[in-house]
Amino acid sequence: MKNQKEVLILGGGLAGLTAAIHLSKLGLQVMVIEKNGYPKHKVCGEYISNEVLPYFEWLGIDILKINPTLITKLQFSTQNGTTITTELPLGGFGISRYALDFYLYNKAIANGCIFLQETVENVIFDNDEFTITTSIGTILKSKIVIGAFGKRSAIDVKLNRNFILKKSHWLAVKAHYTGDFPNDLVGLHNFNGGYCGVSKVENNAVNICYITNYETYKLYKNNEEFQKLVLSENQHLKILFEKSTLIFEKPLTIGQISFDKKEAVKNHILMIGDTAGLIHPLCGNGMAMAIHSAKIASELVLNYYDCESTSRATLEKEYVKQWKFNFEKRLKTGRFIANLLQQPRISSILMRILVQFPFLLLVIIKKTHGKPIL
Repeated sequence: MKNQKEVLILGGGLAGLTAAIHLSKLGLQVMVIEKNGYPKHKVCGEYISNEVLPYFEWLGIDILKINPTLITKLQFSTQNGTTITTELPLGGFGISRYALDFYLYNKAIANGCIFLQETVENVIFDNDEFTITTSIGTILKSKIVIGAFGKRSAIDVKLNRNFILKKSHWLAVKAHYTGDFPNDLVGLHNFNGGYCGVSKVENNAVNICYITNYETYKLYKNNEEFQKLVLSENQHLKILFEKSTLIFEKPLTIGQISFDKKEAVKNHILMIGDTAGLIHPLCGNGMAMAIHSAKIASELVLNYYDCESTSRATLEKEYVKQWKFNFEKRLKTGRFIANLLQQPRISSILMRILVQFPFLLLVIIKKTHGKPIL
């Protein structure tokens, strides 16, 4: 029987909070288990495509209340500083995860969601029901569990997920700065071993977030030396760092970032956001994809509870189908572009082509972005 309409969400990041708001808006009992409190800074590019705005409006989320920057242009440069600037087809906005997650958390609380600040220790599925155990011994049961525990988690290890068994060589670094950077621009700058995203967020802060391979990064003593000797070979980044002042006490770092294929459903858990699949940050669409995946999962869970004839197997099959339809090609495109940019000779040829035929950059953008989420 499905008489008790409740959902447990493991993780209270962007995807988890969005799902919590959606499900609670339509009357489900929602509990979110999140180990961290709010607000909290996270390693993230902090640019969101405007494709999410119709869905946000339906959820009752007024993004203008947290003063995002409105972004209309993309500037892309190669290691040698060759640059292309183009209009973004849909545009987007810059907002920190510190502000956005806190806003969504309060929205979820207002909707009646319950938050438990604990760490999930284990998830067991048996007799058509989940049993979740936390590190301090709390035991919870639910018919439906949504996984939103981010890029990499101890839960992935417990579930023996394929990607977690492989070592990943990607490392990301993020910090906010004061500096002179256009409000309406998102920059994407290639350097030896990685690429760096730059955009304004609220309060006139400049978010600089770069991803690099660990083999290159470990050759240097610290972030400052790496930025000075590697990132600054790209003249755009050199000028940016020289004219910017760090706001954070120190940059945030996260390692072992995997772009390998992940399962959208594992052990009957519906995975959303980065837990289901991570697009290369150079595509600038990870946050919109996380929000969209929360919508897909929420709609199917609601249908599962509302329609007695819908089985768990049908729910899971349909979620995998819709996830692949909306995101699989984008992820493949992201991996392909990232591989090209890591090969200097090929990326140089690609850049010359884009300079001569700039409309091709718009084609690439459309391949990694979706249509407005209705």
